[in-house]
Amino acid sequence: MTTPLLGKVALVTGGSSGIGRACAVTFARDGADVAIADIDRVGGEETVGLVESIGRRAIFVRTDVTVADEIAAMVRRTVGEFGRLDAAVNNVGHPGYFKDAVQTSSEEWEHVANIDARSIWLSMKHEIPAMLAGGGGAIVNTASAAVFSVVPRMAAFLAFKHAVVGLTQSVARDFADQGIRANVLCPGPTATPMMLGSLERLGLTAEGSAAGIPMKRMGRPEEQAEAAVWLCSPRASFVTGVVLPVDGGYSL
Repeated sequence: MTTPLLGKVALVTGGSSGIGRACAVTFARDGADVAIADIDRVGGEETVGLVESIGRRAIFVRTDVTVADEIAAMVRRTVGEFGRLDAAVNNVGHPGYFKDAVQTSSEEWEHVANIDARSIWLSMKHEIPAMLAGGGGAIVNTASAAVFSVVPRMAAFLAFKHAVVGLTQSVARDFADQGIRANVLCPGPTATPMMLGSLERLGLTAEGSAAGIPMKRMGRPEEQAEAAVWLCSPRASFVTGVVLPVDGGYSL
């Protein structure tokens, strides 16, 4: 087994379950030590155990990404524990309220904005200086395959996932000559606890949701993680500013 990230340190937000947990485990498999950030302490500690079972070091940092000071503390704790930061997957997201622009309240708009866009900006604001101190690094921000189409009654979700794309590409352009790479992962429908819970609340099934995917199945969190960790690895050393759909052909 190759370990292209041996000696590196990765930070994963939303690491207590789903795609975030899969990213943490995949980073560990490829040799990195991992800081796992989330509001879910129980799930986060379970992810720590999975990383440690592979033989890598891990810590859990309880972080509410709507609180700026907690994001700053998340990065400080990571660097304080491991001495550096080389890669980050900013994976926290809100599924939106299944409302159009008129139905969406100001409170709902601000809530989705804080989780889906502001948290990404604040995370990178603190991650980038930490990476520059070590000579550079790679960032992957999670958006959605929905940025390639228009999903009905998802006004806030779509607005702020598009914001993630623009923000990430701005960082990619501004810091390319300083050793920072930034890319966007755009998952299609993926069988995560959040996704399956959203379907259940809407009275939908995973099988029905998969019907519109050319591959006729939902993605697995591990498939998203493989793409995210590759983008953070030396194997993607000349890749920055990319908006990558991992969606089984959904965006087609």
